[in-house]
Formats: sequence, structure tokens, C-alpha cells
Amino acid sequence: MGMTDVLVVGAGPTGLVLACDLARRGAAVRIVDRSPAPPRTSRAKGPNARSLEILDDLGVAEEVLAAGSAPLPMLKYRDRLPVAETDPWADSSPSPDAPYDRGRLIAQWRLEEILRDRLAGYGVRVELGREVTGLGEGPGGRHVEVTFAEGRTERARYVVGCDGAHSSVRKLLGIGFEGATAEDQVMVCGDVDLADGALDRTRWHQWFDEDGAVMLCPIPGTRTGWWFQAGPERDGRGRPLAPTADGFRRLLARHTALPGRALTRAELLSTYRVNVRMADRFRAGRVFLAGDAAHVHAVAGGLGMNTGIQDAFNLGWKLGLVLAGHAGAELLDTYEEERLPVAARTLDLTSERLRATLEAIRRPGGGLDAAITPDTTGLGVGYRWSSLARGLAEAPQAGDRLPDAPDAEDRVARNGERPAPQAGDRAPDAPCVDAATGARTRLHRVFAGPRTTVLGFGPGSAAVLREVAAAYGDAGVRTCRVYAAHEDRATFGPGAAVVDAEGHAAAAYGTKASDGTGTGTGAGTVVIVRPDHHLGLSVPAADARSVRAYLRRLHGGPGSADGSAQGSADRFSGIGGRHR
Repeated sequence: MGMTDVLVVGAGPTGLVLACDLARRGAAVRIVDRSPAPPRTSRAKGPNARSLEILDDLGVAEEVLAAGSAPLPMLKYRDRLPVAETDPWADSSPSPDAPYDRGRLIAQWRLEEILRDRLAGYGVRVELGREVTGLGEGPGGRHVEVTFAEGRTERARYVVGCDGAHSSVRKLLGIGFEGATAEDQVMVCGDVDLADGALDRTRWHQWFDEDGAVMLCPIPGTRTGWWFQAGPERDGRGRPLAPTADGFRRLLARHTALPGRALTRAELLSTYRVNVRMADRFRAGRVFLAGDAAHVHAVAGGLGMNTGIQDAFNLGWKLGLVLAGHAGAELLDTYEEERLPVAARTLDLTSERLRATLEAIRRPGGGLDAAITPDTTGLGVGYRWSSLARGLAEAPQAGDRLPDAPDAEDRVARNGERPAPQAGDRAPDAPCVDAATGARTRLHRVFAGPRTTVLGFGPGSAAVLREVAAAYGDAGVRTCRVYAAHEDRATFGPGAAVVDAEGHAAAAYGTKASDGTGTGTGAGTVVIVRPDHHLGLSVPAADARSVRAYLRRLHGGPGSADGSAQGSADRFSGIGGRHR
């Protein structure tokens, strides 16, 4: 077998999103999982709003929406009686810049099935029953030697460990996984069937009593399936007992008005302990960590799987550009630079939400809605501190304080207008009209697919867009002219063009200020949107030099495919042999 570009280890949502993103870029990607069959797990309850945008970019959002359900109102009980009902999403609605305002409930195994099907469309299938037992540096540090349990050694230019909290890849690298496990914060979980009609399937039912709790959420796509979570039964010494079907029946009978026999089946039983840990680093030479292999959080807010999906979307385009020979290997340093602070912040956020939830459920009417805040949508996550969000001469100095990512609150309108997004922020969406066909579209549809997008607002942007299209049109960069409704739509040349018929794009990107009316001949703004939908640059159209410099950094010189990706920055640092 020849050289693989990227070997993805672990076929959960993180690994599958990464493999899909790399496969559509034409990279030679393989994905292995130690499980003999596709892992059936039910831990994550579905993608949040930001992950839905990523799944949309990968072309599977419609399928995910169809297979899942909207988040449900929560019905809270005390002493078996309903005491309160809360819909955490009652006050939120889609907006022009964020068409997904909430996540989707879908069984994790069903989401993985959809992603595996998408991956198979690129001719890539998960290689099951394959466990990585050794990682070594190839000659000259130009690839990784990967040893499998069956004794075979194979070669890959890069390896990404997406193999969960007990990651073999992380252990083989000798990377520390510091943090704490709260042995007293324990929950038993499983997928169960309840007798048909036992409970209203339009609610997430939550019983919180002085001596324990039971939570039941209907599993979309099933008639009688429910997610079961509960405080564990305990032995005479107060130690939690392992989950069993009969134990679940006893918990059901104790806390709810349902008889134990209403629970007809229980599978995928597990014990969950609150684990808050993070890897010391997310990269060792040509090997990366993503998802639970790099960080595990408290379950509150549902950010575990979502943070992993977003890790994958950050890393995929960077590996793609380096493998294509457009970008130098130093681009890969920005993966840890951007994602490690996000993971650290997520650890803090989820721990705080868990604390708030534990506090809330002590009072009748309190429930899991305490874990849900605007932060948990993922839409406010950005990378303002990143070297990719700074002028090329503004590399951060030792001791510089990293600016915070914008909170969700930063996205709230001030004086009726949102502040213009800054470099590093998520690129807003906006409804618009295709200038050529008149069909309704939106900016995220323009961004979809594995390319960098250069948006031009105002007449003054036309020259820069022409230059970019000529220099980089074949190197993974697309241009799009955004016309105001009243503008003369004279053709400016190659690339897409949309009409901002209702002014949402100009409002979202803060470009109305470029000359007050948007009609000046020299006025204009050029915005570079990275392949992961984050702003790289937003400058006056007259500043073509900054546009050139930024694109050179991501895509090399015009027409470049010089293989500069194989620089010394790729060499391993202290990679260790096998599991002892």
C-alpha cells in the first residue's frame, strides 16, 4: 500500500467530519477504528447551531434535519408531579446572519451513519477492527510509520487522533492529559424502550428529587425509544452501582409515576463521570489530536461532540492546503494556536453550566435548561487572538494578552445594528439573490465547499476581485461580488456575483460605512473568508496589498504548488514507541 496523506484514527463524528473534509479536497485519506463494527453510542444528543453550519457545508445538513427533531420543551417533576415546563429556545429565532438558531436532536449513531454515507460517496470507507499500537518517525521526518495490532506497519504523511478520551494516539505520543475526574458526580445512561404511549414524546421529561433524578428524552426516528439518564443506584456504602435494565426499572418506579415494567428494553448502558481534562498540546510533529482525544468536558451544554466537530473543521482545510503544496507547514501551527484556547474556554464554560444546573435542580422546577445559554450555540466562537487574524507584521509577542473570543452577547444588536465582525470571528450568513439566475441563495451557500472566498462590496472592489480570480482561480480561491440592490450590475469578469437585495450582507459585514451610500466610485470593502467560515481579513478595497499578502500566506504565490509544505516544521518532537 502506498503513502496515505492523512490517517484519521477514530470514526466518531470528529474523525468522520475531518475525513469528509479531506476527501472532498482530493486528499488520500484513510480512517480506521478499533471497533469491529460501527460504534453504537448514544452519548451526544446532536449538533449545535454552529455544527449544523459545518454539516451544511459538508452537504449533509438536510439529511440531519430530516433524521432528527427540534430541541424539545422540558417538563420538570418533583415527587412524581409536574411542577414546571420550560422551552429554552422560546425566545430565539433564526436571523439573517444565523439561519440555525438552535441545534438538532439526533442519535449519535444516526449522525455517524449519515457522515459515513457521505464519506463513501468519495470512495472512502471506515476500516473497522484496526487498532494503532505504534507511531514512529519515517526517514527524514517526512512521514509517520504507523503500526497496527495485527503487526502491519503503514505510512502516512499526517496522523490525526480522533480516538476519544482514552486515545491510544495521545498515549503513544506521551502527551499529558491533565485535569480531574469527579468520582462523586456520576450518572447512569442508556437507550431504552418504553411501552407505547407511556409518556408524551413531545417533551423531555425530568424528575429531580431530593434523593436522585431520572431524565427521559425521546430518540428521534424511533416510535418507543428514549434516552435514559439518572442518578445511579448505590450500595450500602454509598458507592454507585453499575447500570442494569432492572436497575433502570427500579429508578423509574422510584422517581416517576410509571411502573418499572413500562421499560421494556435497555441497551448501550454506561456510567458517566464528570471528567474535565485537556491535552498539554494538540500536536507533535506530523501527529495531531482532535475531539475528546484532546479535551473532555462536563456534559452540561452538550459541547463535547460539537467542539470536536469544530476542531475537525479547523484542521481539515489547513492540512488540505499544506498537502496541495499551497501553504507552508507553519500553517499547521495555527490549529493548536486557535483550538487550544477554545477548548480551555469550553472546559470553563461547561463546568460553570454544570455548577448552575446542579444548583438549579435542588429547587422544584429547576432542570437542564440551566445549562443552555447563548454560548452553547457555538456561534460566538472565534479566533481574534490568532496569528491568522493579525496583520503579517503583528505576530503576538510573548506576554501579550490574547483578546477574548466574542461572546454570544457581542452578536446582539447594538442601536439596531450588529458590530462589524473582526478578523477571526465567524463569518455571518446573509440571504441574497444569485445575480445570474435570480435564484434566492445565501452567503454560506456561496462559501460552501473547500475554498477560500473573497467577497467584494462596492464598485471599488471589482479590480481586486479580477486580480484575485486571475491569480488564484485555480488554487482554491473563489471570488464573489456582492452588489447592493440599487447598484449597476455591470459584469466585472469571472467569479460569482450576488445581489444583497435586502441589505443583510452589508449590515452583517459592516460595509455600509465604506462610503455612506455605497454608490461612490472608489468605495468598497474586500473581505476574505477562510474555508472554515471565519474572517481572515476585512480591508478597504484600495488596500490590494493586504489582500495579496493574506492570500499568499494561505495559498502561496499566484499559481503556486511548489511543495513548500515539506519544511522542517513538520519534524517530530519526541514521539514514543508502543503501548507498554
